[in-house]
Amino acid sequence: MDRRQRKSREAIFKAFNSLLAKKNYHKITVQDIIDEADIGRTTFYSHFETKDELLKETCKTLFEHVFSGASNAACNHKFSNRNISTIITHMLYHLRYNQNNIIEILTCDNNHCVYQNDEMFLKFFQNNLNDFFRQYVTIKSQQNIPEEFLINHISGSFVNMVQWWLKGGLKETPEELTAYFEAVVYPILQLNDPS
Repeated sequence: MDRRQRKSREAIFKAFNSLLAKKNYHKITVQDIIDEADIGRTTFYSHFETKDELLKETCKTLFEHVFSGASNAACNHKFSNRNISTIITHMLYHLRYNQNNIIEILTCDNNHCVYQNDEMFLKFFQNNLNDFFRQYVTIKSQQNIPEEFLINHISGSFVNMVQWWLKGGLKETPEELTAYFEAVVYPILQLNDPS
């Protein structure tokens, strides 16, 4: 993409994130995005075929750094150890410090409103978590429990923990949340450190 195309694409993402912070995804129209981004309809459709494609790309962009960076325990975030606890903590720091408007997408303007967009957004998050935890899960118990069930279980627990944390105002530190998560999950699973 040339500079002009990148600028248009960034304007679309910014407009979409701004709209998601104010209203439910299903009530946002392509026209709303076009108006907010101050671009033409042709420009929008040259980047995205549908609003759903924009949503998918937004989610992918939001979590690309979290998951790829967490896997490498990126040095610029001052994480030197490469164990699963560090990786989980790294993810939580990205959520806490509102990287790329993650919090805005999960919340609304009004403190009294329900987190309207969390269902679709956290579903995408859980799918990414399933892939992520699949790298680290080993069945600890001798019981005949399918691995996919266990992966879905720990991903679902992580998503629920994040929802609880956001709705509670992010009072706990990422390190505290990691400790809570480990205390609940470690007794039933063995989480391997990445090699």
